[in-house]
Amino acid sequence: MNLKSCPMHSESAHEKGQIQQAFSANGGITAMASKLSGKLILGTIRQWHWVSSAISLFAMLLFAFTGFTLNHAADISADIQVVTIEAELPQELIASLAEIQEGPLPVPLRRWLRQHHDLHVSATVTPEWSEDEIYLQIPRPGGDAWMSIDLMSGELLYELTQRGAIAYLNDLHKGRNTGQAWFWFIDVFAIACVVFCVTGLILLYRQANPRPSTWPMVGLGVVVPLLLIILFVHP
Repeated sequence: MNLKSCPMHSESAHEKGQIQQAFSANGGITAMASKLSGKLILGTIRQWHWVSSAISLFAMLLFAFTGFTLNHAADISADIQVVTIEAELPQELIASLAEIQEGPLPVPLRRWLRQHHDLHVSATVTPEWSEDEIYLQIPRPGGDAWMSIDLMSGELLYELTQRGAIAYLNDLHKGRNTGQAWFWFIDVFAIACVVFCVTGLILLYRQANPRPSTWPMVGLGVVVPLLLIILFVHP
């Protein structure tokens, strides 16, 4: 009897072929899904990379520039300007100050300073009160200021020292006297830089095969700073 002509054998062979096709299709779907997932992940990493680079671009250039200026601070001359204001408070303000011994400057005095001398003293600046004098330190990026008020005579003395644009940018780099908003901006910028670097490292890993110099260059970027710290930077 010829088994090839047997109906049962033909049906069995047909079912076997269908099963093989199904397994082949499933394998293809799995491979396609895996490939598509890899593309989606890679695409997401690329998106995070360019978004983080766009967010941190200007600040990164600013911090790179000010890193250079801070490193050469002794070689860059400061453009120092000093502004001095001498004035006398009205009698009604002097009388109102005699009743206050602590806290920020009262609103009428801050309004008078702003209107008559263009001095903006924040309510967050707490002066030092004594029996005969009020003394304020008014720090700011790129300079310093102070003001004293004689409670007996009402004499006001204000001095502002400005050290120029480079000093201002350097203080932005250090976060010196820059306020709460800049404090949080530095935190956001730092996070964006970390995302930028980590996603860049992942992209390097994925594309390193056709570029044999990738990992030697990455290693060089790690080894050189460590050697400089170990050999030349001493406590």
